[in-house]
Amino acid sequence: MSVILAIESSCDETSVAICNNGKITANVIANQTIHENYGGVIPELASRVHQQNIVPVIQQALIDAKVNKKELDAVAFTRGPGLLGSLLVGVSFAKSFALALDLPLISVNHMHAHILAHFIDDPKPSFPFLCLTVSGGHTQIVLVKDYFDMEIVGETLDDAAGEAFDKTAKILNLPYPGGPLIDKHAKLGNPLAFKFGEPQIKDLNYSFSGLKTSILYFIRKQELENPDFIIENLDDICASVQHSIVYILLNKVKKAAKQYGIKDIAIAGGVSANSGLRAELTRLAEELDWKVYIPAFEYCTDNAAMIAIAGYHKYLKKDFVGQDVSPMSRMEF
Repeated sequence: MSVILAIESSCDETSVAICNNGKITANVIANQTIHENYGGVIPELASRVHQQNIVPVIQQALIDAKVNKKELDAVAFTRGPGLLGSLLVGVSFAKSFALALDLPLISVNHMHAHILAHFIDDPKPSFPFLCLTVSGGHTQIVLVKDYFDMEIVGETLDDAAGEAFDKTAKILNLPYPGGPLIDKHAKLGNPLAFKFGEPQIKDLNYSFSGLKTSILYFIRKQELENPDFIIENLDDICASVQHSIVYILLNKVKKAAKQYGIKDIAIAGGVSANSGLRAELTRLAEELDWKVYIPAFEYCTDNAAMIAIAGYHKYLKKDFVGQDVSPMSRMEF
């Protein structure tokens, strides 16, 4: 038996989860709305709000799981990648908490955890499988051979898919966070209304900087002819942008699946909550006879449940770290 408390603080969500012998019994997330006023995450503000949130979030997680802190067997935490100030709050608290209770520490790679979120609920993928991890900071195709034996076989050479959504939202004057709003408007629009430049990248890598530029120039040109173009065509613009991004993402996944002869396909990361991506992946599963694994919405964005399940599998291996561990804004995969 093992009871693990996990802390996630890589960006602007303060989250704590409890994993009891491989089962998530609590997953508390405190979001930071302050960044909406600035159109993006302000690192210094994020770290300050983490300091305010972390104690009450831990207390609530223990209450939800009906666990006393003396019953804990280990403390898992996100070491990176992420915002250094935000990580520092979570890592420092985890070290102090573990030291006070004489508990072992478990360091978790944030991107590994996104993938291992698929092992929280059934159905669980079988090894090996391919996982498309898509977020505001990362876009990767990962060959997952075991819980901690993973290989990046394709990744973005510049911007992430999530950033393409967010930057497009800014161009369209949508409030932050813009990605979910593009998804909302896309449901009402025609995905084939407008066409944008498609990146010509060899192998399994991605590029989204050119797509962002194509969208920007298109909007500017249209607004010169019609200043109300965005307002009059918002749904169709969002649907067309979303269609372009999803096509680019899944076209590479199709190539990877064929190249490696794998039919078990998963998605992870914040952008995996996008309804267009989920729908198209489900359609491809039927067309190509794939087994597709799509996480529950609560496990798509940053959350401590994914840190807890990763921590649980590390606990089984007795893979602990010492009190000299430090946060890392960038980590080797």
